[in-house]
Amino acid sequence: MIPKKCFFTKGVGVHKEKLASFELALRSAGLAFCNLVLVSSIYPPGCKRISKEEGTKLLRPGEIVFCVYDRESTNEPNRLVAASVGVAIPADQEQHGYLSEHHSFGETEEKAGEYAEDLAASMLATTLGIEFDPDIAWDVAPIDSFSNARYRRRRC
Repeated sequence: MIPKKCFFTKGVGVHKEKLASFELALRSAGLAFCNLVLVSSIYPPGCKRISKEEGTKLLRPGEIVFCVYDRESTNEPNRLVAASVGVAIPADQEQHGYLSEHHSFGETEEKAGEYAEDLAASMLATTLGIEFDPDIAWDVAPIDSFSNARYRRRRC
């Protein structure tokens, strides 16, 4: 069972109860009608990224949906929380890529997203046998090169 298509979405939920907050975040992301099953972080070879709109049209209420997600919650008023998933996809579609999850307190959405992307890129680089320096990675464009290996990165 290897996915052929995937999509990215994000959601935010605010409620005094953590479970209700998660439900509201799933509604915001457009996935509350599905049963989510968390999987590890491999982006399948040849998997096509489609829009959220295309992806949610393929899903039915109650369907079991395999996904990579992260979540963070707090009951502290005005506490800044973030959760993000980053992806690094090799240019060679025959190779697998990586998805990485990151959650934190006190980080902006942008900072958490960058960190998640760097994690995914680092995992891909080690698979390809290439050094990756996350401290300089953000000075380059969204399509980067590790020596002769090109990859694409994204975050949600």
